[in-house]
Amino acid sequence: MSKDYYQILGVSKGASQEEIKKAFRRLAHEHHPDKHGGSDAKFKEINEAYQVLGNPDKRKQYDQFGAAFESAGGPSGFNWQDFAHAGGGFNQSGFKVDFDNFGDLGDLFGFGDIFGGSSRRSRKAGPRKGADIQFETAIDFRESVFGTEKILRFEKNVVCSKCGGTGVESGVKVTTCSTCGGQGQVEQVQRTFLGAMRSISTCPDCGGEGKRAEKLCSRCRGKGSEPGLKELKVKIPAGIADGQTIELKGEGEPGIRGGPAGSLYLLIRVRPDKVFKRQGYDLLTQKQISFPVAALGGSVPLFTLDGEVQLKIPAGTQAGTVIKLEGKGVPYLHGRGRGDLLVTIKIITPSRLSKKERDILKQLPMEKGEKLSSDSWF
Repeated sequence: MSKDYYQILGVSKGASQEEIKKAFRRLAHEHHPDKHGGSDAKFKEINEAYQVLGNPDKRKQYDQFGAAFESAGGPSGFNWQDFAHAGGGFNQSGFKVDFDNFGDLGDLFGFGDIFGGSSRRSRKAGPRKGADIQFETAIDFRESVFGTEKILRFEKNVVCSKCGGTGVESGVKVTTCSTCGGQGQVEQVQRTFLGAMRSISTCPDCGGEGKRAEKLCSRCRGKGSEPGLKELKVKIPAGIADGQTIELKGEGEPGIRGGPAGSLYLLIRVRPDKVFKRQGYDLLTQKQISFPVAALGGSVPLFTLDGEVQLKIPAGTQAGTVIKLEGKGVPYLHGRGRGDLLVTIKIITPSRLSKKERDILKQLPMEKGEKLSSDSWF
């Protein structure tokens, strides 16, 4: 019975080549036999349909001859030589399937060398970098400004203390894998109406290493790593902000088959401060002063992260005025210089006044030609 390749890929007969390609990508990813719930039969059927519809010349022949295209014998009047010249790939030894259309789909879906063609090289599963991990630590506000050092203690996989990461029991003989002949991959050839389809997959016996040990490490059971406790001294740079990360290369999960370890990404959380707030590389704070100081001017003590300083208050300073102290802010991360300290002035209004103080204040607006109303703030 003739197969409807359009129906297999779930596209219409008028679908563009791009639509056919997208449909194949989606279905191949869904039904790949290495995935949970995948189907080897369905995957082969999808691949078979795409080999025809994905090639404009083959698709044209399929649209013209239908079932006759599928049968190796061909219908009356069907010229297989014409089909071969049109791009079908038929030669004296049978079909020569052209897989160039597949591009990097093998890498995209993890098929390896399943499509053959230009991907016929055999690759061993060599050393691989270990996985990256993330750890979070909290520091004080002042520590984030000036930097600090922290001792981190956390659980992670470490190199197996017994086998040193090889996964093999000490003194055990390691031999070439008889299943793959040391290649790390096995090849299967299946016959289709388009000819022989060659697929390559990771060797199931050696896991792609090309070698097998008579006995795996009894401690890590061949993994090369084991759970452990890591203690690490880390330098926190000055100027780091809440939510930023520090990459510590080589402190992640151990590498696989002798590969380098991954990275540890340290996420920094900064505890808020009661006095200062950060705005970029500037620091924000407030200073309360009395009304006479605001009116007449003077100096008041101010606490900064660098210690106490004398803050100059100009005469006539209004509430909400911002005074900038240059270079008293946060150091620039991995750079030179610092931001500024921005001080917002708040004027203290006394809640209780003596009669003398009230009499003195009452004279102020009079001296400026102002007249007190009955609803005066006195």
